[in-house]
Amino acid sequence: MAVAARAQWKGYIRFGEVTAPVALYTATSTSDRISFHTVNRKTGNRVRREFVDGVTGKPVEKEDQVKGYELDNDRYVVLEPEEVASAVPESDKTLHVQAFISCHDIDKVYFDRPYYLTPDKMGTEAYALLRDGMRKKEVAAIAQTVLFRRMRTVLVRTHDKGLIATTLNFDYEVRSAKEAFKEIPDIKIKGEMLELAKHIIGMKKGTFSAEEFDDRYEAALAELIKAKLEGKTLPKRAPPKVSKPNELLEALRQSAGFKPAAESKRREGKAAAKGRAKATRSTAAKAKTKTAAKSAPAQRRRAG
Repeated sequence: MAVAARAQWKGYIRFGEVTAPVALYTATSTSDRISFHTVNRKTGNRVRREFVDGVTGKPVEKEDQVKGYELDNDRYVVLEPEEVASAVPESDKTLHVQAFISCHDIDKVYFDRPYYLTPDKMGTEAYALLRDGMRKKEVAAIAQTVLFRRMRTVLVRTHDKGLIATTLNFDYEVRSAKEAFKEIPDIKIKGEMLELAKHIIGMKKGTFSAEEFDDRYEAALAELIKAKLEGKTLPKRAPPKVSKPNELLEALRQSAGFKPAAESKRREGKAAAKGRAKATRSTAAKAKTKTAAKSAPAQRRRAG
């Protein structure tokens, strides 16, 4: 994906007494996704959003709309636009590097949004100095600055020929893992089930390549829109079957390439039946041969 034409932020990055002019460009974009408008089903016309008073039901003009912090039901502290603006931290437009850390020191749950951090033409050498120094030491930089009206902490890492700056979530924005997982019972998996799971994981081991993964939702939307234009309907998909506890071991065996128990029993049954039939035919053939051998002398005596 090409870098966006317009920088989201321009400023400087400073480490020690070295300063380099830089710019931030969004590293991800949703502009290529299929988007929708809200329309009136009866007329087919687009509808427009309008702010109305929650009590009177009358429209509220933009100049009369202000921020309000709710104290309790229907009681608000009203803040004027200039009062909100006064709370924005002062900015010197500089990413101040606070420390250099190991690239693995930060839990990825704190990652917010990535940006390409590129140099200004006048600061390429200082930029390259920071990039190559971090790559040589295998470290990342923790920096802070005001971005988009808030003081933000940013993780700066080397990437290809440049740097990536990832904004980080604050501690209060990240939910506690302990709280999220507290309802999960303490279950210890061992024996054949664990060995089969390890075997399947080994079979599926690979590498990540973004090109190999498609946005199935986007593809499904495109198919749906095409079908609607052609007057067709798409078949409904059946929900995936969830493995029940008593089916888990059998599912693991099948995933590992083993035949289902029922199929194995059928195969064994067929093999046994085939063996019995073969034995029966062999016994019958032997009996027939023995009978023929006994009757042969009698036939010769009659002929004499």
